[in-house]
Amino acid sequence: MSEQADLVVRADRVLTPDGVRAAVVLVADGRIVRVGAVDDALPDAPVVQLADDEVLVPGLVDTHVHINEPGRTEWEGFATATRAAAAGGVTTVLDMPLNSLPPTIDVEALTAKQQAAAGKCRIDVGFWGGAVPASLGRLEELWDAGVYGFKCFLLDSGVPEFPHLTTPQLYDAMREIAAFGGRLIVHAEDGGLIRSDDWHSARYPDFLDSRPQESETRAISTLIAAARATGCRTHIVHLSAADALTEIAAARDDGVQLTVETCPHYLTLAAEDIVDGATQFKCCPPVRDGANAELLWTALVDGVIDFVVTDHSPSTPELKALDDGDFGRAWGGISSLQLGLSLVWTGAHERGLPLSD
Repeated sequence: MSEQADLVVRADRVLTPDGVRAAVVLVADGRIVRVGAVDDALPDAPVVQLADDEVLVPGLVDTHVHINEPGRTEWEGFATATRAAAAGGVTTVLDMPLNSLPPTIDVEALTAKQQAAAGKCRIDVGFWGGAVPASLGRLEELWDAGVYGFKCFLLDSGVPEFPHLTTPQLYDAMREIAAFGGRLIVHAEDGGLIRSDDWHSARYPDFLDSRPQESETRAISTLIAAARATGCRTHIVHLSAADALTEIAAARDDGVQLTVETCPHYLTLAAEDIVDGATQFKCCPPVRDGANAELLWTALVDGVIDFVVTDHSPSTPELKALDDGDFGRAWGGISSLQLGLSLVWTGAHERGLPLSD
């Protein structure tokens, strides 16, 4: 090898585009410059030899992370979030436009977030913008400033500073975004089918009943119709309802530019195992039953679901209502940024799926 390097990593098992094989990885100035054969001549550089039970894999990209800084840094900040990501094998995250204050709905707010992140990040960080009623007509400014796309809700987001879009506003946003080639990512639940959080119960079945699968399937039908009409690149975040998979697959077969993610908690948890008062498991949309999870695994293997991301959504312990286990009062969000890879790999291995998958 003629390349200069300041670090060499050698392993008997390296995950490459060609599968798992023995290899050496050369790094120079923080970048991988070569993946070579394990018996290649090496430059004069420090060598890290992985143990027999270790596998070298590429860093993960998690496109759905709520870091919350500035404004709610006590929930999570760039220093802790990116440290957790690195510990879990994640080398790039995209930060959601909420629940920070201000939310990332204009260039000024994006600048504030970039300044808050400066000097605190252990990994690469990018940012989503927000499509809310007040930002419509000005989304291209955010796109030009460097956001990767735009997040919207089709129902109450849970924080007042990030209001949802009505169906006409959804069409307006999608036409606007399609005009400059951007992407819209959507929290797809229909608020008309959801019981509001002014009820109180420590029973998980009561919470699950409050957000039925139909709330997702109906919203996804609306979203697909809008994507078909506008040609906007569209992404469904945190899919939990397996009932929506048939329509999603059919829309993609028809040429609708639609991608879909799910999350580790929907693949590895089951509603029937969540005991009363266990509000640490509350998220929106909710964890459904084990049979639903198996259908999501099948869709992931078949390519109907494109990838898995965490939807890391932390809060302070007090907001989870752990004192009385009230699902109606608890914040909806699961913190899993450090755990996603190990959780998904464990589930995949149990189903006979290789690491290359």
